[in-house]
Amino acid sequence: MMSETRYFSFTCLSMYLLIYSLGTVYSATFTLVNQCSYPVWPSLLSGAGTPPLSTTGFLLSPGTSNSLFVPLSWSGRIWGRTLCTLDSANKFTCATADCGSGTVECAGSGAIPPATLAEFTLNGADGLDFYDVSLVDGYNLPMTIVPSGGTAGNCSATGCSAELNGPCPMELKVIGGESGSESVACKSACLAFGDAKYCCNGKYGTPDTCKPTMYSEFFKNACPHAYSYAYDDGTSTFTCASADYTITFCPSPAPGNLVCVYSKKHMNDDPELVDMKKRANTRSLKEMAMLLRYKKMEACITPYAKSNTEAG
Repeated sequence: MMSETRYFSFTCLSMYLLIYSLGTVYSATFTLVNQCSYPVWPSLLSGAGTPPLSTTGFLLSPGTSNSLFVPLSWSGRIWGRTLCTLDSANKFTCATADCGSGTVECAGSGAIPPATLAEFTLNGADGLDFYDVSLVDGYNLPMTIVPSGGTAGNCSATGCSAELNGPCPMELKVIGGESGSESVACKSACLAFGDAKYCCNGKYGTPDTCKPTMYSEFFKNACPHAYSYAYDDGTSTFTCASADYTITFCPSPAPGNLVCVYSKKHMNDDPELVDMKKRANTRSLKEMAMLLRYKKMEACITPYAKSNTEAG
């Protein structure tokens, strides 16, 4: 027969273990899916003062998924690393969105831009989850967030399903890959040039003074619901309550999303280009070249009906 003292100790231990096991309350399930044709190493960074997740980095092979339980009131960001290798000294590095930890687990380190980011604040104001996909730090791969089972908020899907490494402006491209000549990521203008008007700091540090630029519009035209610059809140932040979330790398783009054609006909019919040609003596060649390059970039993410295009 168990003594009274031993019974009391056993009961206390059982209660302690029960309380400990219930100490972390999970509010959502995040399912990360890799639909890319190449491996992706997802990274997860918890915000200050929020509970850490069970992992901060792992491998997702093509066609696989992994589900994580996420604590109540968690905030943080998720991104995908690509072109990762392990060297002879067992140091793990990635060509895009590396976290600099030297291991598969990022262990509290953030993404080295450029990186496509999924950002979350769970159980925030009015009990709502706030989420977005951000290209403010640049872009390295397509990514979407799709909520399910939400009970309040707009619960809209968001993200960037377009492949932008190819049509990325030359001055923003990150070149690498196995051949050493492949465009593997696309910098933000802030990262590329460090100018306050692109970074929304200094005298451009307010929504009234920091406006969209040609470069942020490139990202916005391709991905209308993703953040393209720091003050792009109105069309880029979404809410839901009591939802689970699927974060997909390389989701299937909409048909015709990347018809990369800008023909002579389009150039001749474009009123902005026609106007610039008429006033060529008042515009620098650099300005004209930049606008033409932008128009070509825009065409790569604008669906033209093939029957209406003319090779040129």
